[in-house]
Order: sequence, then structure tokens, then C-alpha cells
Amino acid sequence: MRIVVTGATGHLGRLVVEGLLEKVPADRIVAVVRDPAKATALASRGVRLHRADYSEPHTLQGAFAAGDRVLLISGSEVGSRIPQHRAVIDAAREAGVALLAYTSVLGAPTADFALAEEHQVTERAITASGLPYVLLRNGWYHENYTENLGPVLEYGAVVGAAGEGRVASASRADYAAAAVAVLTGEGHAGTAYELSGDIAWSFAEYAAVVAERTGREIRYHPVSAEAYRSVLTGAGVPGPVADILVDADTAVARGRLAAAPGELSRLIGRPTTPLADAVTAALGDLTATQG
Repeated sequence: MRIVVTGATGHLGRLVVEGLLEKVPADRIVAVVRDPAKATALASRGVRLHRADYSEPHTLQGAFAAGDRVLLISGSEVGSRIPQHRAVIDAAREAGVALLAYTSVLGAPTADFALAEEHQVTERAITASGLPYVLLRNGWYHENYTENLGPVLEYGAVVGAAGEGRVASASRADYAAAAVAVLTGEGHAGTAYELSGDIAWSFAEYAAVVAERTGREIRYHPVSAEAYRSVLTGAGVPGPVADILVDADTAVARGRLAAAPGELSRLIGRPTTPLADAVTAALGDLTATQG
């Protein structure tokens, strides 16, 4: 049995492969990548590489084999993901893989924000494929916020349109560990896991954590959706991307990303990473970059 990870050089995919290397022999792992040059370190450790692009279905030929366990990491090109994901699902079905796991979004079936739409269509395609599947409905990542601490520190403010909404986020490493548990374990087929952090936090609490960790005065400034979009575009964020970010914040305000059922911590066998730890790590990375 091989374990195949698509998008293996991305932020999440690389962590999944690293986790797999701790549990299975390297020659049982296949990393599907767009650019093999970015995966030379994995190849040097014995991981097999397959060059493929979701947008080029023919490149997926030979990526999968009968009996494989496959992780389909959702594409990063919002608006193009449905045909991309279908190409992977079709290739997996033709190969007769033993399990197809997919990184979806928290609460996908009833989610009412824009980023959920492509996940909903993909989930339906997977369940209709006849393949044994697992849906990993990932909540927000800590890194969605902590990787953008520069402006927060510059202006002493967390700005957003989330109102008093809460986010049950977890680290990428937590979600990667969940994928590893599913890919290497038994009894997961046919399951949809609602994955999120153990504790849901508010943006005011996030600002307080950053303030505590930096010793600076950092406050949360809630603004309207329209004002937040202006802030983002004024900072150089492209309009379509700004629309997605604003829509996500308003989803937070409606409580759509606050669910904390504890499924992620149960699946990985430990508590999820605290937000404060992610802030500390991000501050260290920021200092190293600036230094």
C-alpha cells in the first residue's frame, strides 16, 4: 500500500509528508507536485515524486494505483478548484484507490460563505464517485492570522469585520497530524470529520494575546464589511481577494467558524495548539526575517 499526497510542497502538504515519514517507510510515500525541483529534499529522503498539475488532467495519469490511500489537498486557485478536484477524483477512481481523503472546510454542508462553495461541490463529487472516502473538514488555521502580524504591529491594531464572532482555529501542524492519522490508521472510511481548535477565540482576545506577547498596546478595531474591504484594497490586496477575506470575516461574525466539537484533538490524540503558541512562533519568525 502506498500513501499519495497531492500538493505535497504546499504549506499543509509538506507537513503531512513530514508526519508520514515518522510512521511509514519513505518509499511508500508518493508526493504529487507541480514542480519537482521544489521537492528535491523529499526525494533525497526516499520519497517518490510524481509531477502533476490539477489543471492538466493528463499529468495525473500514473499518479495513483490500485490500493493507494490518497490525500487530495484542496487547490489554492479559488474559482478554478471544481474542475481541478474532479480531475483528481476521476484519476483516483480509474486507478481504484483504496481511500480518498479530502481537505474540505468546517461545516461544509451548511456553510454559507463563498469559500465553502467549491468544497461543497467537491464533497458531492467524492461521495458520488463510489470511492471509499474521508472528509477532513478543516476549520481556519492560526496561520491565517499570525502570518500577517506585520501590519498589526505597525499600526497597533487588529482590524476586521468579524464583530464579536469567534474562531476555533488550530495550527496547520494540527490539521496535518489529522491527515496523517487518517492515512495511516483504520476505520475512517465513510467519515466526515469536523476539525477545529479546542478553544474558539474572539478578535479582541487575539489582539490581547499579541499585546501580551509583544508588550505593546494592540487593540481590536471592528469595522463594517465595506470599510474592511477599503482597508484591504488600500493596502494593495486585489479586489477579488479582498472580497473573499471580507466574506470570511462576516462568516466569523455569524458564528460559522466557531464550532469546537473536539474532533481534531481526539483524532490526533492531543490538545490542539493554543493560539498564543502560534503567535509566539510567528513573532519569532518575523524577528528572524527582519534581523
